[in-house]
Amino acid sequence: SLSLSPRGTVGVHDVPPGRWPWQASLRRHSKEREQWEHVCGGSLVHLQWVLTAAHCIGRRQASAFRVQVGQLRLYDPDRLMKVTEIIPHPDYNHLLSAKGGADIALLRLEAPVTLSPHIQVVSLPPASLRVPEKKMCWVTGWGDVRLGGPLRPPHHLQEAEVPVMGNEVCNRHYQNSSADAARQIIKDDMLCAGSEGRDSCQGDSGGPLVCSWNDTWVQVGIVSWGDICGHRDLPGVYTRVTSYVSWIHQYVLSPGH
Repeated sequence: SLSLSPRGTVGVHDVPPGRWPWQASLRRHSKEREQWEHVCGGSLVHLQWVLTAAHCIGRRQASAFRVQVGQLRLYDPDRLMKVTEIIPHPDYNHLLSAKGGADIALLRLEAPVTLSPHIQVVSLPPASLRVPEKKMCWVTGWGDVRLGGPLRPPHHLQEAEVPVMGNEVCNRHYQNSSADAARQIIKDDMLCAGSEGRDSCQGDSGGPLVCSWNDTWVQVGIVSWGDICGHRDLPGVYTRVTSYVSWIHQYVLSPGH
C-alpha cells in the first residue's frame, strides 16, 4: 500500500524482519530528550565499519556519535556501539555540503559486530559497475526526522523501490527547477533515483540505496540530498558508491577482514 505521507520516506512501507540487515542508525545525544537520537542512516560494509554521508558528520568528533545495527524499530531496545574513528572523504567541502560532492564518510566501530540474521554486511560494487537507467533499486531508512520533527513511534524501518535516472536527465530536471541553468548540478560522483511519490527524504541521509545483481544486493548509493521530498520531477540524489570504492577499500578490506 503506497501512500504519500507528509514526512519520511515517501511511497514506503514497513520492512519485514531481516530484509535489509546492513541498515544502521547513526545517533547523536540529545540533552532535552536525554537519549541518543537517530540523526542519519548508514550501512554496515564490514564487521567494524559503517558507510554514511559526510554531511551527517560535519566536523564532529567520533565521541559525539553512537551506531545501532540490527534494529527494525528505533530505540526498541538500543544496544549502541561507540565510534572510534571518523573518516570523511578528503574532497568533501563543508561549506558546499552535500551538493559539492564527495558526500561520503566511514565510521569505525569500537568492536566488530556479531553477525546474525538481522545483522549482515552489504556488498560493495566493483568500481567498473554501470548502474543502468530505469533499474529498480531500494532505499531504506527511518524517514525524515529533520523536516517534520521526530518520526512518530513506532519508528519502523521503511523501504521504497525507486528507478535509477541517468545523470544528464537528472541534471536537466534540477536545472529546470533552479535559476542557475548553466551549472552542472548533478556531478559525476552522484547518482539519481526516485520518481513521483517515491523518494528518500532528509532523515534518511547517509542510508543505503541497493540494487540486486545475480541475487546479490549491492550498495550503489548513499542518500545525499534532494530538493523536495517526493517532488514529481526531482529525484533523490545519492553519492555514487562506484566512484569511491577504491577509497573505501583503502580502509575497509573485503568483508570481515
